[in-house]
Amino acid sequence: MNNPLTTTPSQKIISSSLLRLRMKSPFFATLALFARFVPTETLPTAATDGKDIFFNPEFLRSLSAPQQDGLLLHEVLHAALLHVLRRGVRDARQWNIAADIVVNGIICQQGCFELPEGGIRDAELEHLSVEEIYELLPQQQNECSYCLGNPDLLETSPSNSLGGNDSLSEAKKAELESHWRNAMQQAAVIARTNNQGKLPAGMSRELGALDNAQLDWRSYLWRYLVKTPTDYSGFDRRFIGRGLYLENLEGESVKVYVAIDTSGSIDNQLLKMFLSEVNGILNSYPHLECELYYADADVYGAYELNPDREIPKPQGGGGTSFVPFFDKIGDRFNGMVTAVCVYLTDGYGTFPETPPELPVLWVVTPGGLDLAQFPFGEAVRLLNLV
Repeated sequence: MNNPLTTTPSQKIISSSLLRLRMKSPFFATLALFARFVPTETLPTAATDGKDIFFNPEFLRSLSAPQQDGLLLHEVLHAALLHVLRRGVRDARQWNIAADIVVNGIICQQGCFELPEGGIRDAELEHLSVEEIYELLPQQQNECSYCLGNPDLLETSPSNSLGGNDSLSEAKKAELESHWRNAMQQAAVIARTNNQGKLPAGMSRELGALDNAQLDWRSYLWRYLVKTPTDYSGFDRRFIGRGLYLENLEGESVKVYVAIDTSGSIDNQLLKMFLSEVNGILNSYPHLECELYYADADVYGAYELNPDREIPKPQGGGGTSFVPFFDKIGDRFNGMVTAVCVYLTDGYGTFPETPPELPVLWVVTPGGLDLAQFPFGEAVRLLNLV
């Protein structure tokens, strides 16, 4: 059956743009094929509800061909990278700004697209994930120097095809995520067949955030501390009354060596965030033995911690070396207990040449070292998953 939209001027513009996109980037063109482009007079420019791409026909016609390509790709990337779903209950305006910085950075790095006037750019932030940028932006809207213009991550679809972000059922969210993950896989295959084995510039970090966007770093920590039973027989019933449905520990005792980076690159806000995370460990896992260390180019501690004891005042302020902490833990660890090291840091410092015997979990600040650059252990990003 013929679609009447194919004869409209707007649809001809969309078709021409997709053809140009196919010539410039088979990867992005494949993603665009998974989107439905819907004309609407209710929006001033263009937007997405996470599935469909909505555009104002008059606005689209007012743009040059390169700007039309940039506009449509901008909305496709928002949808494909699940920016609507990943927001959760974060501030909508600030999240939209962070997502625009990422998407516009990816588009401009290709060198063959043009954005409409007014697109938000920040070269110092656009290599980060949306979650990281959100944390780094000013929290108060009146302090934010970015002009959002027209928000394009929709709470409610103009066609009511999905409804608002919070109103989506879990089944709909899973269906939408599956739709775009399939699109990503197909796009990667098409790129490889066109001798473009690498992802387009700027995509890698955002795709990494997409894989882990809803996983609290403490979930990683718990994997080091418990076995994984195949049924419910392994739950430790001592903590059910406290709302903690925990699995039995592997051994009689579990020790967590926590290091907080107090070097000069860690400002008061980050330090406050680190201390809050330490409190989170103590309150979430009260049965653990926890030793705290402060570390810059030296190491300070150990301080024995428990939920009823006040956390000692931080020490440090110098350069950054991770060596002293791991040297000290190596001297103290006797191998008689199950133990893990947790290091809260921005990741910029000197690493030991030899990895420690203990498992290490790096908890890295927004904007910190790329997770792939940590030479040992497992690295996760410290983000507010709200």
